[in-house]
Amino acid sequence: MVKPLIFKGDKPKKRKHRDADERDSRAKAPKANHLSETAAEDDTEAAAEDQSWVSADVPSDIAGPIIFVLPSDPPTCLASDANGQIFASELTNLIDGNPSTAEPHDVRQVWVATKVAGTEGFSFKGHHGKYLSCDNHGLLSATASAISPYESFLAIPPPDIPGMFSLQTSGGDKETFLSVRETTSKKSVSGTAVEIRGDATAISFETSLRIRMQARFKPKLKLSRETKAREKISRKELEAIVGRPLEDHDVKRLRRARREGNFHEEVLDVRVKGKHDKFA
Repeated sequence: MVKPLIFKGDKPKKRKHRDADERDSRAKAPKANHLSETAAEDDTEAAAEDQSWVSADVPSDIAGPIIFVLPSDPPTCLASDANGQIFASELTNLIDGNPSTAEPHDVRQVWVATKVAGTEGFSFKGHHGKYLSCDNHGLLSATASAISPYESFLAIPPPDIPGMFSLQTSGGDKETFLSVRETTSKKSVSGTAVEIRGDATAISFETSLRIRMQARFKPKLKLSRETKAREKISRKELEAIVGRPLEDHDVKRLRRARREGNFHEEVLDVRVKGKHDKFA
């Protein structure tokens, strides 16, 4: 399930009733207060990680909400208005102007990436529920309500340009790529306009895009969080499982076993050791 997007600067929703209940609970159960606060801190940290943005490194990373950072100056990204018109939207959530740190500030900049079943291609759904599409003339739009080859794209890492992707159109059936070209424009504040098309015939700098995604969808980071979750077990919980007070080295041993996946075997060994110590 894709959670509602939260942008930088958004104020958190008020939770008056919940906050009041939490205060009452803390007053009635002071001993559990520390554990509750620790859990709340963990939830806050996890929520922050869920909303953070990272760069996709390989095609298998691509999933969930993403933005396409275009090779333009200033940095822009692929966006769609409510009518499905495609345009380059300037990025403002950057650190020192670095496009590798880009995050969206407008829902029109965000696409939801999904693997097209039975293929290596991806579909990209816009904020208005329509799919990114490229026709036979290289014109891009986001008006399609279903996926066909026109709404399928292959993500190909360009040689010698790490962390970038070229989007091949028609699910790879055509040798054309999404590309960006900067042209002179009197209407633009910067004096240039960004033209986005899908008819480039070769991979180049102009076809190389950066894909930024939410950290919680990146496979390596998901695995890392699962590992951290397994590590989070208190001494009290371990002692309840083993059935006796534990020495520091036993606690470390069991926590390490949880990380490595042999927790139950180590628990049995610690229990047996405890019985031997008892009758020694």
